[in-house]
Amino acid sequence: MARHEQIEKSVLGTMLAENYLIADSGVMRDFFISHVHKNIFQCMQDLFAAKRPVDFVTVLTMMDPTALGGANYLAELTNFASPTKFDGYVEMLLGTWKNREKNKILIQATESDMAIGEIQKALEDLEKSGNAGLDTNIQMDLIRMGERPYEPLVETPGVTTGLKDLEKLLDGFQPAELTIIAARPSMGKTDTLNHFALHAGFAGYRPIIFSLEMSRTSMIDRLIAVTGGYNRLRMRNPYTHFTTKQKANWMPTLGRLDEANIHIDDRAALKVSEMRATARKIINSEPKLKPIIFVDYLQIIRGDYLQQNRTEIVGQISNDLKQMAKEFDCPVVCLSQLNRGVEARDNKRPMMSDLRDSGNIEQDADVIVFLYRDDYYDKETASPNRLEMNVSKNRNGPTGMATVCYVKETGMLHNIDWQTERTV
Repeated sequence: MARHEQIEKSVLGTMLAENYLIADSGVMRDFFISHVHKNIFQCMQDLFAAKRPVDFVTVLTMMDPTALGGANYLAELTNFASPTKFDGYVEMLLGTWKNREKNKILIQATESDMAIGEIQKALEDLEKSGNAGLDTNIQMDLIRMGERPYEPLVETPGVTTGLKDLEKLLDGFQPAELTIIAARPSMGKTDTLNHFALHAGFAGYRPIIFSLEMSRTSMIDRLIAVTGGYNRLRMRNPYTHFTTKQKANWMPTLGRLDEANIHIDDRAALKVSEMRATARKIINSEPKLKPIIFVDYLQIIRGDYLQQNRTEIVGQISNDLKQMAKEFDCPVVCLSQLNRGVEARDNKRPMMSDLRDSGNIEQDADVIVFLYRDDYYDKETASPNRLEMNVSKNRNGPTGMATVCYVKETGMLHNIDWQTERTV
């Protein structure tokens, strides 16, 4: 019982810290065992419905303090707040509530000699309850599709990649899909991610970047270099190395980057559950902007699992990333390392088997794109600044190769006009 009380306190404390969870989580008053917690939750619901702030001060105005455990008890609830554990705790509350209700149904069935059919229906209704907003019947979907053959198709493209050849294959990053961008080191993975994030932001989306390897400052410097076309070596000391024209363009560049509405979380060794909690908070802070989530990179995400096998852990992480894409109905684009086997082959273009600690990555990902630069291995004869993007898996579209121009000095990616061989 003490453990369950701690869970109830954590759920309420998290709701006091993040008010949107009061409505979004699907929690009901009866989920709580403690009568004090029932009263607190009811006050929180009433305040939220009235569009008033919900904190321990406003909750105290809704009911006699003794019915809420007292002012100190209520104030201390925020110490139990844990956004990363919130979803798991809500599932526990729901599970124990269903067990209590099931026992009530069975006791009632024994005392009143209920028919088997009635018992089954009561248990089925119980199983469906607590899942707020869930509707599995497809009848209304079929009705809405009635006129489909007689209406012109209105295509809704995904989040733009900003690269014409890649767009032909992917039609943008799609909601609820996990895209893996994989390559060996120094191929331009992070610059590719920054390019996608900037174009998504300029197109009106909310890019959320989890930079597990690179610091926030370094990521911002790279984004500034791309936005302003600055050489990254000069960026180390703009005061000394920038020209007068480049200095004059500095503030307009910062203003332009600000328009991309990018968020960066550079905490090291994050778990997917921690990413999900952060993303949920950002998404709910401004729900009008649709999100797209970027992760750099998969192999350094911290596991939260009992498996000892590294391949199993990475496989579980990729599955959790896919579930996050489905939960938020937004694209999740994650970078991934390739194993060293690539270097031992004459043809060093990546293949599926090169995915490092692959586990279920190939199975979970909707799209897998391999990056490759020939001039990294052959500086003498290879075409310079050519970055190949090989779409090797595309669950809902074609596979194929897109080639772009990659300027390492600035981190910029450009389309190529193949008639003139010039960048556009």
